Amino acid sequence: MSKKNDLARRKRLHDFDLKREKEAKEKREKKLEAKINKLKVDGGIKKKKGESGFRVGKKKLKTKLTPLAKAKAAQAMEIDK
Repeated sequence: MSKKNDLARRKRLHDFDLKREKEAKEKREKKLEAKINKLKVDGGIKKKKGESGFRVGKKKLKTKLTPLAKAKAAQAMEIDK
């Protein structure tokens, strides 16, 4: 019998492949879980008076335009007219 076809060798290779597939699956699941946790909205943050927006992950999303942004938008609209 050839070395490649040896039963013990095939069993070892099969077990190694199963182990590698299992590790890859766990790694993918862990990565997906980390990605999902990063996108969760942080609801425990207390708002300060006058603060607008909320946090998603590490970024802060603004929900209102600042006065400067409003002025620039108004100025841009005047140019178009």
